[in-house]
Amino acid sequence: MIRVTISVTPRPYQAIIESGLLQRSGTHLREILGQRKQLFVVTVPPVRRKWGKMLMASLTSAGFTAKLLEMKDGEPHKKLATVEELSEKLSRMGADRESVVIAFGGGVVGDVGGLLASLYMRGVDLVQIPTTVLAQVDASIGGKTGVNLRTGKNLLGTFHQPRVVLIDPAVLSTLPEREFRAGLFESLKCGVIGNPELFRRLQNVQIKELRENAAALEWMIAESVKLKADVVSSDEREGGLRRVLNFGHTIGHALETETRYRRFLHGEAVAWGMIAATRIATIVNRIDQAAAGQIIDAVMGLGPLPKVEVRSRNILRRLQADKKTRDGVVHFVLPDRIGKVEIVNNVPENAVIQALDELRQLSRNS
Repeated sequence: MIRVTISVTPRPYQAIIESGLLQRSGTHLREILGQRKQLFVVTVPPVRRKWGKMLMASLTSAGFTAKLLEMKDGEPHKKLATVEELSEKLSRMGADRESVVIAFGGGVVGDVGGLLASLYMRGVDLVQIPTTVLAQVDASIGGKTGVNLRTGKNLLGTFHQPRVVLIDPAVLSTLPEREFRAGLFESLKCGVIGNPELFRRLQNVQIKELRENAAALEWMIAESVKLKADVVSSDEREGGLRRVLNFGHTIGHALETETRYRRFLHGEAVAWGMIAATRIATIVNRIDQAAAGQIIDAVMGLGPLPKVEVRSRNILRRLQADKKTRDGVVHFVLPDRIGKVEIVNNVPENAVIQALDELRQLSRNS
């Protein structure tokens, strides 16, 4: 069992990582939540069908009264209407201020469930039990919640830290291949940001072998969580350092929004965003060609990726609505080398357009 502490005030919490943890989740939650009784599990049908019985049995055996709330699956349902619908269900089911919301699913469930917990009765406790690679290595850590608007991704949200994050790599065994790969891009991001050894291992990884090697998978998840925990502990609300976690997300979010969340999985959009950021870094002479080539090759090695078929001008327009844009100036996270990135706010527009043109070309040839 690996325990990683996220040192935020006023109440630090832990991410607990261990294969088989889901069936012992009730015991862990009883230790953390004390005599609380009412738990409300927010999930989606695919997760409920595969893992719902195991979770509910564990919670019941630990003396909890647990009820399931389902939401529709997928990024298009990450919207305020879903939060309102779930809130109405909580109210009808008798949830009160002592109730606890459990977000049991991938990144969308984590973001929606987290926002629900932060708003219901002005805030109830939250537990994250992530079931995808992306959610386990990134989305469940750090307290960000949010939903999308038509104009952009995650533009409506809060910071609401969970009481605990329970990560069971064993649940990834039922994850479709595409979703598994998509989550690895977020782990690769952590490698580029500040963990060269994690980058090196993912640079040479064989997906099939990783899925079958419990120790290697647990290590990859733990290293990603540790990096994010260190960053979040230093900058909980993204005032400075935490912004480095947005490597690949500036253009990645714009790609998702422009394609109405139907073409790319989040990790796939971030993958293209990392390539774009790396190409921008080479254009403005912030990284040498050899290191840039390593990053791009590592991203492409975790593919395949959906093709990029969007107009550069449309992406530029989307960037203006991005959360990382300040006073009309788009901020990019650009790599200096493998293991170090910087936030840059003086990127010429022609460099962005050139990088987007190269993305389209690369996607056609891949």
